[in-house]
Amino acid sequence: MSEPTPNSEIPHNRGRIDTRAVHAGQVSDERNGALMTPVYFNSTYEQDSPGVPRQGYEYSRTTNPTRTALELNLASLESAEWGLCFASGLAAIASLLHRCKAGDRVVAGNDLYGGTHRLFTRCYGQFGIEFEFVDSTDLAAVEAALAKGNVRYLHLESPTNPLLRLADIEACAKLAHAAGALCVVDNTFATPYLQRPLELGADLVVHSLTKYLGGHSDVVGGAILGRDPKVRGEIAYYQNAVGAQFGPMDAFLVMRGTKTLAVRMERHCSNALAVARHLEASDLVDRVIYPGLTSHPQHELAGRQMSGFGGMVSFELSGGVDAGVAFCNATEVFTLAESLGGVESLIEVPPIMTHAAIPAQERRAAGLQDGLVRLSVGIEHVDDLLDDIDRGLAAAAKTLAKASVRS
Repeated sequence: MSEPTPNSEIPHNRGRIDTRAVHAGQVSDERNGALMTPVYFNSTYEQDSPGVPRQGYEYSRTTNPTRTALELNLASLESAEWGLCFASGLAAIASLLHRCKAGDRVVAGNDLYGGTHRLFTRCYGQFGIEFEFVDSTDLAAVEAALAKGNVRYLHLESPTNPLLRLADIEACAKLAHAAGALCVVDNTFATPYLQRPLELGADLVVHSLTKYLGGHSDVVGGAILGRDPKVRGEIAYYQNAVGAQFGPMDAFLVMRGTKTLAVRMERHCSNALAVARHLEASDLVDRVIYPGLTSHPQHELAGRQMSGFGGMVSFELSGGVDAGVAFCNATEVFTLAESLGGVESLIEVPPIMTHAAIPAQERRAAGLQDGLVRLSVGIEHVDDLLDDIDRGLAAAAKTLAKASVRS
């Protein structure tokens, strides 16, 4: 991918993405030269006269200087004109749905984070908003769903969670626009360091800041990035009205995280590729899913629209869920926990953890088998990670042997 064109109105928005991750949106304090953006712990602001706020700040539910600095930083990384930060990734997506009314439709990928699926179907479906889930790798299926009309959003994850499928963002965005819809891409797994959907034609980018952008498993947050000022105004109105704001300390933590995004993602990618290859070489593993492997059905697309393949690896073991649970229970470097994108390696079984909210029949129909294991590969030494994989495989082998004896 080519380098994004910087928005010169964003402070320090020049240079390559590695440099902007450190500097964009942040200026030293004019009074004392403090290099880091302060954490503004305040709820309200002195006004110059009634109804005339100083520098546009009135109340921290609406906006806060620390949050503004992060929003400018993220906008620079995603080649956006603006950013809005929220209490969580789901709060960000919910603010998008506030723009919908009864009878509007949302077309989304059928391999979707369980929390997003729950938000769509159980929270907003009751208000007359219709959701249709399709295979986002199948452009004909996407086009057919959009052709039914009245679509407000085409909502994509790429790579998806947890099956790491890729949507052809450029092609999907063109289909969405032809149908009068906005193309929204959840870019959490790839991060702007590896993929910038707005440059490929998408209208809005969504992030869970909790994951790679924060990067240290110590903050929960979300963001929406875009270019259309009218859409920004509508989303910001709902954000303020419902109180889905992002706190200043959390904003500071994410800004600290983005400064090391480039070096962390390089290590995540190299470790994940090594882990994926190691798993693929084992006879105990039925399938390894990682866009960086030539066995991935969309490996070519990944190389075309991403500059790296990410830190997430999913795989299926012979022996199904029992073997998967045994594998997870045996690891020592990989911690059994939900979430992803931190410096530490995590492991989980999606059907009984992060994706348990999706009915089993729907999960299986989308290709999410009961024994799937998902890895968030961290930045530890690769040899320690591979040793831990072998520890898990040995435990899975014992489970398989016991099952064979019983049968």
